[in-house]
Amino acid sequence: MAKVSPPAKVKSISRKIAKVPVESVTVLNTWATEIMESGMNKTLWKRRHFNAIVLSVWATGFYVEIQAKSARSILILGDSISAEYGLQRGQGWVALLVQKLTKEKITAQVVNASISGETTSGGRSRMSALLKQHQPELVVIELGANDALRGLDLAQTQDNLIAMAQAAKSSGAKVLLLGMQMPPNYGLDYAKQFENVYRQTAQKTQVHLIPFFLKGVGDDPDPLKWFQSDRIHPNAAAHPQLLANVWPEIKKMTQ
Repeated sequence: MAKVSPPAKVKSISRKIAKVPVESVTVLNTWATEIMESGMNKTLWKRRHFNAIVLSVWATGFYVEIQAKSARSILILGDSISAEYGLQRGQGWVALLVQKLTKEKITAQVVNASISGETTSGGRSRMSALLKQHQPELVVIELGANDALRGLDLAQTQDNLIAMAQAAKSSGAKVLLLGMQMPPNYGLDYAKQFENVYRQTAQKTQVHLIPFFLKGVGDDPDPLKWFQSDRIHPNAAAHPQLLANVWPEIKKMTQ
């Protein structure tokens, strides 16, 4: 991912995205799902209407079950950027995505399985269980930055991304891969190799790719205004731009 730091301060900055205790999975529902669920528990328990109650409860339960199965499920598998590290809850791009889906009246359940500090290896180890549990229609993979920041083998990073993409596709889900980039101080050759990991993964698995998730943030002429004090994690002001970078693809893929 883009890391913003003047050359003289490179050594004073952590070389990995910070890991903090966070919920491993957060389920966020859009407007239609919320309305559907709130309608299940209407006050019906009056004895003089017992027969009507039985019929009504049976019909309502059946309706809700069908609606729940037809609702889209979007699984976000990412690191601290998607886990809202350093932000107040609700300020991150995933929470903003839920708001956008609601505004667009797109019925969907967003499952945020992002963890701060997550690597592609960690994501790969969790993918199978997440797919089985949530049966998503769309899987968004936002991983790889921590691999690079920790100096992990990029060939293994690519192998992990390919395995995750293939697993998601085999389950019947569409896949959106969010590409990241390394800053020039990591070396131009390394930065190019890292960028190619995402391009080659997308080509080999035939999945959708956002070449640079932090476009408009990490490549801004004055990027410091978009990052927290650690110069690694995007601040709250940057997250609407992150959503703008992915929304066109997500909208197309959920229609």
